[in-house]
Amino acid sequence: MINLQIPHATTVSALRARIKSWREDGLTVGFVPTMGSLHDGHLSLVRLAKAQSDRVVASIFVNPAQFAEGEDFDTYPRDMLSDAEKLATAQCDLIYLPEREAMYPGGFASKIEMTGPALGLESESRPHFFSGVATVVAKLFNQVRPDVAVFGEKDYQQLLVIRQLVRDLDFPIDIIAGETGRDRDGLALSSRNAYLSEADRKRAAALPKILKALADALSAGGDVQTALATARDTAEAAFDGVDYITVRKAADLAETEPGPLRETGRILAAIRLGDTRLIDNLAALPFKGPNPG
Repeated sequence: MINLQIPHATTVSALRARIKSWREDGLTVGFVPTMGSLHDGHLSLVRLAKAQSDRVVASIFVNPAQFAEGEDFDTYPRDMLSDAEKLATAQCDLIYLPEREAMYPGGFASKIEMTGPALGLESESRPHFFSGVATVVAKLFNQVRPDVAVFGEKDYQQLLVIRQLVRDLDFPIDIIAGETGRDRDGLALSSRNAYLSEADRKRAAALPKILKALADALSAGGDVQTALATARDTAEAAFDGVDYITVRKAADLAETEPGPLRETGRILAAIRLGDTRLIDNLAALPFKGPNPG
């Protein structure tokens, strides 16, 4: 094991021993699950967890169950020393670094299947994804047993899936949403941004601008489908592929009604630049004007 300059645990027993000592001192525990390759967006989640609890655990585990064959599991960026240094500066109290065998031991035969907010959007192109996420998060929740857990709004559909999981399975955990971290040009921070060439990184900056223009059109009373068509045309011209750009109800990702947006929505998008797939989302405020006609 690399010598990390921050307390860490690699087994469930070591993890629980540390948390047990905190509990005996009457301390609350926050949790931030990650796959590593940390950036400022992740660190903001750790700081948010720290503001909501006495001690914070951050896990780093690249979960094979949420990668399909041909996806980037083997090439997903990993830099344990850098991640540990960043977590130390964010005042994380413990890094949990489970081995694959701790999460999926020999004979492991269980998985969680999600419906509700897990249907559509990401599951259209990645039908395995939310089952893999829900299963590993449920295991991590049982291992860490936190009071609060923090997830980023950047993965908005995932955030709603986790909230559904917690409600349905009665986990006594408060789920807190952290705002999407963005670069200076507005691009959402993502570990996969490292895959982008210099030219594609510049092209990627168009995505938040397209979403912002769509949000402005909706808040001004534009018809949802008309505004979406404009956004999709712009995205098709800017990127190498568009998996989706859509407007859904923010609470549950249900389809919106025709005409102006009349309740808080969420704009969600997934686009491709070369071999890299990026996702982003933005709040869409409803139109407050009179009904047409």
